[in-house]
Amino acid sequence: MNPWAPSMFLLVLMMIFTGYPVAFALGGTALIVAGVASLFGSFDLVLLYALPERTFGTMSNQVLLAVPFFIFMGTVLEKSKLAEQLLETIAVLFGGFRGGLAIGVIFVGALLAAATGVVGASVTAMGLISLPVMLRNGYDEKLSLGVIAASGTLGQIIPPSIVLIVLGDQMGVSVGDLFRAALIPGLVLTGGYAAYIAVLATVNTEVAPAIPEELRDTGFELAKRVVISLLPPLALIVVVLGSIFAGIATPTEAGALGAVGAMVLAVLHRQLGLAALKAAMEETSRLTIMVVFLLIGSTAFALVFRGLDGDLWIESALTGIPGGALGFNHDPGPGSPRLHP
Repeated sequence: MNPWAPSMFLLVLMMIFTGYPVAFALGGTALIVAGVASLFGSFDLVLLYALPERTFGTMSNQVLLAVPFFIFMGTVLEKSKLAEQLLETIAVLFGGFRGGLAIGVIFVGALLAAATGVVGASVTAMGLISLPVMLRNGYDEKLSLGVIAASGTLGQIIPPSIVLIVLGDQMGVSVGDLFRAALIPGLVLTGGYAAYIAVLATVNTEVAPAIPEELRDTGFELAKRVVISLLPPLALIVVVLGSIFAGIATPTEAGALGAVGAMVLAVLHRQLGLAALKAAMEETSRLTIMVVFLLIGSTAFALVFRGLDGDLWIESALTGIPGGALGFNHDPGPGSPRLHP
């Protein structure tokens, strides 16, 4: 067996676990292993001539234009305080129930994470927005942190997920089809998180108490908050996803629509100042550059990995797992009972 491919795989895992940026860990490992393996005659450096062309193909890909658009939509909602108002409104709606505030955090966190596409950024934002509110209302600290972390991970599967856009591009699959396929599982997972919180709050009433009635809006004030803070962002997301699902717009066009719509909502709420716009643009640029560098690093890693027959190593490792396709496809030997026909 060629030892270079498994060694390369273990090396990149070690670099990632040490906290080194993933993009540079992938690209750096690829170049280092390619250079060392070429000295032993195990890798042909001519294969690296394809790297600039593949990198340019990533940079000029029209599908990936949707990435900065959706990230900008999410960051505008965050920097303009619209996401915070959305959370507060949902918290008021569900606040009369035990665990209602945590359920609101799950739904808002899922929407924000899906728009920005980066778990770390969305978890940080939700932590700053919701953690003080949850602790102030008597929520258990461990439960609060767990809810925020879990809601951030939902952005990986709930459309418009940046992960799904990149995955569709790399696998040559329609991004719209991925969005449609991921919507129901994402909603089921979100509902499962909410159901867990509801059951936990019922069993242990102290970890997630209801918000006191004197702190909740009712009647006209509640209806006003719903119309102003809840319906517009939800309508924007429905229009963006609906245009993709209906085939009216491509993901890139829908992302541009979402970016413009988020700015319009922020202007109508008088929350889009120059400082907020600058912060949203800087955050969008930083996250987009991170995604692009990650794609370039993974392209270099895949090129060298395949040049070292890494694909054959993975295939042999997976097909060599005992059990076969159904789990019992093995020969127990003479005299032993068989587990399959």
